Amino acid sequence: MTAKHKEKQKEKPVAAELQELRPGQSVELLKELHVLTREGRMNQDSRRKLKQVYHLYQFIEKLLLELPPSPEGEGPTVADHGAGKSYLGFILYDLFFKQRDAGHIWGIETRDDLVQRSRELAARLGFARMSFLNISAADAADVPGLPERFDVVTALHACDTATDDAIAFGLRKNARCMVLVPCCQAEVAACLRQNKALSLSRTPLAELWRHPLHTRELGSQLTNVLRCLYLEAMGYQVTVTELVGWEHSMKNELILARHTGQRKSSAAERLRAVLAEFGLQDLERQRFPALQ
Repeated sequence: MTAKHKEKQKEKPVAAELQELRPGQSVELLKELHVLTREGRMNQDSRRKLKQVYHLYQFIEKLLLELPPSPEGEGPTVADHGAGKSYLGFILYDLFFKQRDAGHIWGIETRDDLVQRSRELAARLGFARMSFLNISAADAADVPGLPERFDVVTALHACDTATDDAIAFGLRKNARCMVLVPCCQAEVAACLRQNKALSLSRTPLAELWRHPLHTRELGSQLTNVLRCLYLEAMGYQVTVTELVGWEHSMKNELILARHTGQRKSSAAERLRAVLAEFGLQDLERQRFPALQ
């Protein structure tokens, strides 16, 4: 085999991986994010992560294109909660915001080292309309200088109650749309576990969460059902779908909410009924304060 042939053989996997990228995607950005190696290759974990981000990007892009023109040409505003290394924010900026002269993305993350790294990367890339806040989702709405209204609030795999905090932020900021992929939900499961003995004597439905594995699974399912009812009660049209195939991620439920302004009292009533049925009334004041 000649040296030239060997070189072509080396290039083949790189070329194949580049075909998986969206048109206009910066290869250098993906290298900076360590999605691609310096040689332009991608391992299986990176491929799964990129697939999830791309699928979520498709939903967000559609919502952004549907937005009415912003006053004074300010462009769309996006809040990315639990941003982590800001894969989603950087790719969204690279594919959508970079081609436009307006709009801003805020990444919200509690880990200071990740926030600093994202700030440095944004400065290095010239992504001037990206800001990063080292703060929890629960406290972010009170940060001075943020817009009074956000167009899109998103949270990709924000763990446990961070998704609820992102929803609360969206409600405070009159978000036009929310795009949520919940993760690692333990709060409701803990409440079910705590009241299990009483529930078993009260209703045969408690068999649904008698075993620990079922407690965890039902807790996760109930959490998302309650979130959807809450969003509907607060004036959002809600769609629930899969983000990607289950082979790519077990945390795969995608909640899309579009603000209509038409609050549904029936959704609020059903939410309270579900809480009562499962002995979760204490959660109403803590997690669904706008219903009070």
